[in-house]
Amino acid sequence: MIGLFDRFARPILSALDPEDAHGLALKGLKLVPLPKPAPNDPRLAIRAFGLNFPNPVGVAPGFDKNAEVPSPLLRLGFGFVEVGTVTPRPQAGNPRPRIFRLDADEAIINRLGFNNEGEKAALSRLAARAADGGIIGVNVGANRDSPDRIADYVRLIESFAPVASYITVNVSSPNTPGLRDLQQAKSLDDLLARAIDARERMRTRYGSIPVLLKIAPDLSLADLDDIVGVARQRRMDGMIISNTTLSRPPSLKEREKAIEQGGLSGRPLFALSTRVLAETYVRVEGAFPLIGAGGIDSGAAALTKIKAGASVVQLYTGLVFHGLGVVSEIKREILKALEKGRHNTLADLVGNDAADMTAEPWPV
Repeated sequence: MIGLFDRFARPILSALDPEDAHGLALKGLKLVPLPKPAPNDPRLAIRAFGLNFPNPVGVAPGFDKNAEVPSPLLRLGFGFVEVGTVTPRPQAGNPRPRIFRLDADEAIINRLGFNNEGEKAALSRLAARAADGGIIGVNVGANRDSPDRIADYVRLIESFAPVASYITVNVSSPNTPGLRDLQQAKSLDDLLARAIDARERMRTRYGSIPVLLKIAPDLSLADLDDIVGVARQRRMDGMIISNTTLSRPPSLKEREKAIEQGGLSGRPLFALSTRVLAETYVRVEGAFPLIGAGGIDSGAAALTKIKAGASVVQLYTGLVFHGLGVVSEIKREILKALEKGRHNTLADLVGNDAADMTAEPWPV
């Protein structure tokens, strides 16, 4: 089924406007009956954030902004799905065009701006599919015109606690003016204090709900020190490294498209996001697990993220250029690495190369 989709659907989707292609892909997942995925090899299982992941390959937020197709995505073989970003009120986002494919670079620039149908729509859909099970994270953000952005995050943690496996506090999108300012130490401390307070209030009614923090790759090491310090002090359950980058590597081939404003994802983000992941891992010192994202498009790339410190990984842009078959490829490569190294569990690989990575020259 996946092979047929990649063979016939991907050429059609790649010929369309990126946003139209994305909408068509969502419609296809709603309409096409998908069989249950093959059972995962038990060696791919890993426990993180208090959750038991059947395999470490997840869908990054942005693909299913409105929680329309989490169950079909799980049936494609993903170990977990993160929906969103969801804001309290519906939001149109920035004007189109706002997604640009850099085909020669296997990259995408987006300036979507948290376009989504809002809290109520996503909450209703997640409640309706609750019996399907699976690990479903919810990525939450503030409305662009909110008078109190921290209050938006608190509200969404409270709203999604009954239906989410975990909730991600997204303060790292580059497409909402001023949002990344919430990564500064004082603002972040205020935000996480209130977020964790909301988590604890919800715990008494709905049990433990992990709350994660997603950060940008465009940080100085001093900023990263502050962020990790605040996250540890406030007892966050985990972090996601990273969101898209505002930087434009000199290696980009599609220079005309590269001048478009927005966050860059895909292969050119890989080196930077992986280095920030390794730097985060050594600073966290095992206090909580990490999710690795940014430029994953192969089994080798996923393994590099895991060895840099990620317990599980997420991809989105890699699916655009390499198709759904990359999910199975990642699983196969991880199993080969486990067998080659005579490891019994995926956890044995996490962070093995992180310290060495932090000693390398900074990626350009």
